[in-house]
Amino acid sequence: MLDIKLPEGMREAGRQDWRQIGAITAEAFAEDPVNLWIFGNTAPMAPVFGTLARSVYLPRGVCHVSGDNGATMWCHSSGNRELPFLSMMALVAAITTKGTRGAAKRGLTAAETMAKEHPKAPHFYLFTIGTRKAARGKGLGKALMAPVLKAADRAGLPCYLENSNPANTGFYRSRGFERMKVFAAGPGGPPLEAMWREPRSATNA
Repeated sequence: MLDIKLPEGMREAGRQDWRQIGAITAEAFAEDPVNLWIFGNTAPMAPVFGTLARSVYLPRGVCHVSGDNGATMWCHSSGNRELPFLSMMALVAAITTKGTRGAAKRGLTAAETMAKEHPKAPHFYLFTIGTRKAARGKGLGKALMAPVLKAADRAGLPCYLENSNPANTGFYRSRGFERMKVFAAGPGGPPLEAMWREPRSATNA
């Protein structure tokens, strides 16, 4: 795992923080085109993102929180991102009961598509980054991302993400990410922008 140095006010999340991560991420993605297409509404987002935090990104990756204002979920590309069976059943149940008709199928299709398009070269993967609405426009997104990007630079490791909202392209580009390709989340679905960041040396970071 990377040697990540966190600034004051940020901390590495623990297993007990999965609900908080789910709630922050759900609020951040409430107007996200891809997630709204998948779920049909915002109701499934908190339990789905919370389940993914609890079962995948907390035990197998690294998650950071800044108070109750922002959260990230990362993992190394070699990490296992498959949900355990019971967690998958809980996730499907949340989508089926809280989402619109066909949400579970759209979710599984999107997950399969993302896995198929995922780069094979070693990298650190940013699954989600999000802030509460009240915390936007204050540089928190940049602050949340910076420690991992700096650690990846020191390790000579690229980073990768799928941008699900075109409004965020400029933010990611300003952090050094470049577009690799654009692909649909599923048949008739909105685009996902695959973005890659090569590690930077100290002179051009």
